[in-house]
Amino acid sequence: MIKDLLYSDAGSNMNNIALLVYRILLGFELFRVHGLKKFRLENGQKEHVPNPLHLPDKLNGLVATFSDTVVPFLLMLGVCTRLILLPVIGVTAIGYFVVHRRDSAEVRDVPYMYTISFLFLLITGAGTYSIDHLLFSL
Repeated sequence: MIKDLLYSDAGSNMNNIALLVYRILLGFELFRVHGLKKFRLENGQKEHVPNPLHLPDKLNGLVATFSDTVVPFLLMLGVCTRLILLPVIGVTAIGYFVVHRRDSAEVRDVPYMYTISFLFLLITGAGTYSIDHLLFSL
């Protein structure tokens, strides 16, 4: 059952290379734009992470930080790809449907694009150029 969840093959070598490039570019961009903000202070303040679900502040910060800093590296490597995408999809979907629900289309576009991009990878998996494939093709 774990193998069915984590193993994926996009069918052709070119499709699997495309998934690899897509994962690397998407993971890098998520870390560069959102993950690095978790480490720097602006005006002496850490980044404010919205908490629309009213979770405990530490849990909310932990999920957001994990999603923007750890997940991108696991995604680029293709480690437990479908599982690690769940918190990111949760964060980006909440950003789209809750945090930015009344904002303009231009503002809502970023969480929307991230959400559908990660949903695509959730469905397809990492492909054959991934740690998942190495672990579960044996």
